[in-house]
Amino acid sequence: MQEDFHYYATYCAAYLAGYSHEESMDICYSAQFTDLCTRTYLYGLKAPLAAATTQLQAELVDAGPDQVSLQDMTRIWASFHFLPRDLYADPGRRCSKRYKNKYRLICGPNGELVSDTVKLAKDRSLQAVGIAMHVLADTWAHRCFAGTPSLAINNTNNYFFEYRDQDGCVIESRIRFNHNPTSPDDVETGRYTNSVYQSSENSIMNLGHGRAGHLPDYSWARYRYMPAWDSYRVVVKDNPDDYTHAFTQMIYALRYLRGELSDFETGRYDTEAIAPYMDEINAILTKRQLNACAEWKVFGERLSGCSIDDFDIDRYRDEYISAKPSQKDDTFIGRFIIAAMAQKSMVTNRIYKSGNKLAGYSIDYAEKGFRGIRDYARLLKRNAIQDINDAAEDLASYMDGGKDSKRGDDSR
Repeated sequence: MQEDFHYYATYCAAYLAGYSHEESMDICYSAQFTDLCTRTYLYGLKAPLAAATTQLQAELVDAGPDQVSLQDMTRIWASFHFLPRDLYADPGRRCSKRYKNKYRLICGPNGELVSDTVKLAKDRSLQAVGIAMHVLADTWAHRCFAGTPSLAINNTNNYFFEYRDQDGCVIESRIRFNHNPTSPDDVETGRYTNSVYQSSENSIMNLGHGRAGHLPDYSWARYRYMPAWDSYRVVVKDNPDDYTHAFTQMIYALRYLRGELSDFETGRYDTEAIAPYMDEINAILTKRQLNACAEWKVFGERLSGCSIDDFDIDRYRDEYISAKPSQKDDTFIGRFIIAAMAQKSMVTNRIYKSGNKLAGYSIDYAEKGFRGIRDYARLLKRNAIQDINDAAEDLASYMDGGKDSKRGDDSR
């Protein structure tokens, strides 16, 4: 998802859930800031780098293919953008332990970790609420992709077809990709930008939905494609339906976080809240355009009768920098940092406890009174012998016939 949904649509969801205009602004700012809080930005604030919720392309390029870098990527992207749906999922075929671990990081809605994420934000700051809404929404947009570099999971072949409405009929059109990151997507001709094919299993080009370009981020996109993780069988994505579920699930979750509901359950949606506005919301979600910020902003301002400020990444920068060390935790960014570290700690600990080392070694810091996570390098060194044993086990599984994935041809 992008700014139109994480910022403006999240504002609308918060307001419909009963939050005030000011509270809704804090929530939607935090939801959008999750896509922008990089180590580079935190370094400029002299803030804890462990609180990074995303990575710049330059940061990813500088990251090596070593285990520590790969685990660092996984901690960030799996925690905030590709929340795993089922950490114990069965691929349904013979495969190596390493492949199985990657398969279990595939993102999807209504998993146990979604419930954990929402409940973690309960009775915490509005910044924590905003982060939870970002994570929840992305489980719908990023379903079927994993937040760890993997050709065997995230690769696709060149079979991409889009469904379009034309004169009351649904037609299919071929989607074609280029690899120029400066070239904007052309929604009229169906030409989009995606990551360059790389045969290396752990290339950053195989992180998340890069091989599918920005198609998962467009609320109007309906398409079919063939992912590597499903042995290149056809998967159909209906983004308008997914985004509607995301929006109504956010409203339901926000009502729980406000204290209006006693519990949060997965698979529940507040469709009543949007019933009076369904035609307008559907029109926004299905309009073919690069972003829908203007439409969501108009809708949100009509809902609340208040002006929605455009997002400004530096809005709270000076407050944090000028605060005394003892006061930084009480600033907007300080509260965001605490919430981000709690979310990352929770997710990586769940992954670790499932027996999956792809996000690194983890300790349940919440049980020990910590608010976040620390550098895993020392733990990795301490457990280097375990890494060797895991690699030996994977090699034995591979030699026994459990190949990860048939990678297929890519002619782009």
